[in-house]
Amino acid sequence: MFLIDNNALSHLTRAQRDSQFFLQCCRIPTEVIHEAKGHPDWESFKAFEYPTTGKVLSALREVMASVPTDDRTLVDLYANKGGADPVLVACALDGERDNFEHLFGPSWTIVSNDKAVRAKAEEFGIQALTRDQFADETKDAWGD
Repeated sequence: MFLIDNNALSHLTRAQRDSQFFLQCCRIPTEVIHEAKGHPDWESFKAFEYPTTGKVLSALREVMASVPTDDRTLVDLYANKGGADPVLVACALDGERDNFEHLFGPSWTIVSNDKAVRAKAEEFGIQALTRDQFADETKDAWGD
């Protein structure tokens, strides 16, 4: 399963977002949907929402606890930058932990061009790809 950041979502075509692959394999965290509000079809993103649950908020607390207080690379609230970035990591953690409750579950991968997001994901053992890596890895999955 892929968690899509806004900087990757904005580069997908309407046909890609309407594809079976996107429907089955991609999710968009609630906060990313909020960031994408200016997108022409943003309301359709709700169908792919990874909701911010209590378990996600608990994971978010872990993510934020791992960020030094003087580090503004992942999130900089003073500049109104990166509000959804730690949530992406928290959603991936939640998804991975949910797998422990089942015998087999999907692995979760974050798709983001933000270096700080990818670094934080990898710090927590979550795979992360740039949008170009994602495009390359999934090029045969989108269909025609």
